[in-house]
Amino acid sequence: MNQMTNPNLIPVYAEIFLMVAASAILLIDMFMAKRSLAYYLSLATLAVCGVLTWADYSAGTTVYTFSNMFVSDPMSNLLKLFTYLAVGVTLIYSRQYAGERGMLSGNLGGEFYVLALFSMLGQMVMISGNNMLIIYLGLELMSLSLYALVAMRRDHAQSTEAAMKYFILGALASGFLLYGISMLYGATGSLDLTEVAKMAGSGTANKTILVFGIVFMVAGLAFKLGAVPFHMWVPDVYQGAPTAVTLLLGGAPKLAAFAICIRLLVEGLLPMAIDWQQMLMVLAVLSLAVGNLTAIAQTNLKRMLAYSTIAQMGFVLLGLLAGVVGADSSNAATAYSAAMYYSITYVMTTLGSFGLIMMLARAGFEAEEIADFKGLGRRSPWFAVVMTVLMFSLAGVPPMMGFMAKYSVLQAVATSGQIWLTVVAVMFSLIGAFYYLRIVKTMWFDEAVDTTPIAVPLDMRVALSVNGVAIIALGLMPGSLLGACMNAMSKTLGT
Repeated sequence: MNQMTNPNLIPVYAEIFLMVAASAILLIDMFMAKRSLAYYLSLATLAVCGVLTWADYSAGTTVYTFSNMFVSDPMSNLLKLFTYLAVGVTLIYSRQYAGERGMLSGNLGGEFYVLALFSMLGQMVMISGNNMLIIYLGLELMSLSLYALVAMRRDHAQSTEAAMKYFILGALASGFLLYGISMLYGATGSLDLTEVAKMAGSGTANKTILVFGIVFMVAGLAFKLGAVPFHMWVPDVYQGAPTAVTLLLGGAPKLAAFAICIRLLVEGLLPMAIDWQQMLMVLAVLSLAVGNLTAIAQTNLKRMLAYSTIAQMGFVLLGLLAGVVGADSSNAATAYSAAMYYSITYVMTTLGSFGLIMMLARAGFEAEEIADFKGLGRRSPWFAVVMTVLMFSLAGVPPMMGFMAKYSVLQAVATSGQIWLTVVAVMFSLIGAFYYLRIVKTMWFDEAVDTTPIAVPLDMRVALSVNGVAIIALGLMPGSLLGACMNAMSKTLGT
C-alpha cells in the first residue's frame, strides 16, 4: 500500500487537531469582545492534544507514515507531552502580563494564543520529522510564528529591535541549515534520514561533501540551541521581547531543538559521529565558559537568564557528544537520554523563573532587574521559596531536579572516558552557582525597594506553586522521569 496515497493518519491526529483548532480559535476570536475565550480554548486544545499523544505514547510503538517522512516513536511522544505542558503553563503565566500590555486587545486580539499554537505545531513537526525537508518546514513554521510574537508590541522600540535581530540572525541560521541539508542531499541522493544513515555508513558517499554538510548543519542547530559562538541573538532577544514571549522562546522550542539534533545527527549521521562530536565538544566548552562568565556581570535578570541558557545548553551538548566512543555506541542510549532529561529539566525550571518575573511585573513596570527582587522574602515568603528552589535547581544544588540532570550528563561524559570534559563542566558549574545564589541573597537579605502588594491570579498562583514543588519532587524521586527518558531513547534508537 502506498503510504502517500493512503497514509496512516493515526500518528498525525494530534497535529491535525492542533492545526484545525488553532485556525478555528482565530476565526472565533474575530467575533469575541473579550479574549478570555481564546485563552480557555487554547488550553482545551492542548489538553486534547495531550490525550491523543498519550495514547500513542502508552502504545510504545514506532510508526512511520507519509512515505517515512513522519515518525511517531516513544521519544517524539514524550517530548510532545512536555511541549504541551510547557506551552500550557506559559499561557497561564502570560495571561495577566499580556493583557496589561495590550497584547490581547484591539487589533491584536487572540493572535498571541494562535501564534503560540502554530509555533507549537512547528515544534511537533520538528520532533516527529524523519525527512530533512519536513524538519526544515517545521523549523520555519515555528520560527516565523516566534518572529511575529517578538514584534507583537509594535509601539515598543526594544521589542521591535529584538524582533529585527532575531529575524535577521534566524534567517542566516536557517540558510546555514538548508545549505547543510543540500550538501547532504548531494552526497547521499536522499532527504530520508534512514537512507542518509545507510549511505553515510556504506562509505559510498563523498566524505568531504558530507563533512562540509555537517559543518553547516551543526552551525544551524547551534543557533537554535543558543550555543556559542552562535549565541549573539539570545541575550538581546530575551531582554527585548515581552517576558511572555521570552518564555515561549526559551521554553518548549528547546525540546524541539534537542529532538532535531537527535534526528539529524544521531539517526541520520551516526556513522559520522567522530566528526560532529568534535564540533559539539568545542561548542559545549565555549558555551559553558562564555555563558557562566558573562552572566556574572549582568544586572538585568532576563539577560542573566539568557546567558544561563547558553551555559545550560552546553550541558545538553555534552550529553550529545558522549554517545559514541570510537566505533562503540554502547553508551548512546544512556548519554542521549541524559541530554533529554536535562532538556526537560531546563524547560521546567525556566518556566518557573520567567513566571515569577511576570508575577512581579505590573502595568507600566517590568520586574526585569535583579534589584526588583529585593526583599521578596518579606513581601511574599512562599514565592521567594519557589524562586530559591528554581535558582538552586539551575545551579545544580541537591536535592533539586537540576542536580540529578547535571549528574546524569556528567556520568555519561565520564563513562565515555572524557574525564577532562567532566572536570571543565564541574568547574564552570561552580562559577555559575555564584550568580544564581546572588538572586537568593537579594530576595532574602536585601531591603525591599518596592512594597506594592503582589496581586497574583489564582491559576498563576497554583501553577507557580506546582512548578516549584515538582522541581523538588522530581529531584528527590528522579527515577520515573529518568526511566521514561531512557526507555524512550532506547526504543527510538532500536528502530
